[in-house]
Amino acid sequence: MKALSLIPLCLLGLAACSDPEKIARYPIDPPTAEKALPNRLGRAELREVSLPDYAGGQEIAFQTPDGALRSNPDNLWADDPARSVTLALARQISSLSGATVISEPWPLADPPTRKIEVRIEQMLPGADGLLHVSGVYFVSANGYERSGETVRRFDFTVPVGSQEPQAIAKANSAAVTQLARQIAQLR
Repeated sequence: MKALSLIPLCLLGLAACSDPEKIARYPIDPPTAEKALPNRLGRAELREVSLPDYAGGQEIAFQTPDGALRSNPDNLWADDPARSVTLALARQISSLSGATVISEPWPLADPPTRKIEVRIEQMLPGADGLLHVSGVYFVSANGYERSGETVRRFDFTVPVGSQEPQAIAKANSAAVTQLARQIAQLR
């Protein structure tokens, strides 16, 4: 019976060890871009962006010189990374082109004319000081039409500068803007 009464004390002691002020959360939040491109998408629904496991987790991952991916439980994304990237990408495409791009599910009465799907295969803050971003995106006509379907690969880097979480978050935000520009231009 004595052992059972020690369990709450042990749990209380463990809780005291974790300091919530040491945990930092970083958003993926690029500044809103200004309209600079023609509207080639019209009304488009963006499916949730697919991310690799290390980029989709709550902890901010980075590559060390030995090639390993590491993270620190005290440095977290402010929101679910897939949700955050999806919302920021929709906002950036809309701002850059004037298109109406909304993440799924489509909330408006009139259906979208296009659907966009993005599969990010790599979003890696490398040991070389660059964020490596690659994958593929698809733009298709909504419904049974086959005209205007687009499949494009993307592969680019964004300078990170350091493995600090705020630098990685800033690079991820810049990568979202660069990807939004490519999708808006359908290139």
